Amino acid sequence: MKDLDIRYTRILDITYLRRWLQDPEVLKWFPITTPEEIEQALTCWMGFCRYNASLTAVNGKEPCGIATLFLPPYKKVAHQCLFKICVDPEYQRQGVGSALVKNIKHLAKTQFYFEAVYAEVFTGNPLIELLKKFDFVELARQEHYFKSQNQYWGRVLLQAELDPVKEV
Repeated sequence: MKDLDIRYTRILDITYLRRWLQDPEVLKWFPITTPEEIEQALTCWMGFCRYNASLTAVNGKEPCGIATLFLPPYKKVAHQCLFKICVDPEYQRQGVGSALVKNIKHLAKTQFYFEAVYAEVFTGNPLIELLKKFDFVELARQEHYFKSQNQYWGRVLLQAELDPVKEV
């Protein structure tokens, strides 16, 4: 995408993330279900933008994806963190996810000095293959993690180690 740009997430980007999460094809890849759960997730997710721990992909002036580092609250685990990503269904498989994963890894390494980032993804999610292209490896798998419409879904925990930032 020639007009794709990556910027820090702004609180008003919540409108776009809300719309994407309300799409059943997007929502099925997240552990949330009800409108109340979506709002709770949005509050948590967007709370990290005040620390510049979230990036938004923009096509022209329109947000088309968001990736967020969920900063750890405790010093003992502050060397790694979970990240979440969501791409507008209209922009999936067009390089937006790749750009966000690449940039969120860079942000994690250079601004927060994390040694690793990880993602929790449900089995069958096409994001797994994208993450593997960016050096994520499977750490753990849990079958029957959640149940939706009488079907069980597993989860996969993937991690990418980040090269340490070299001091000059």
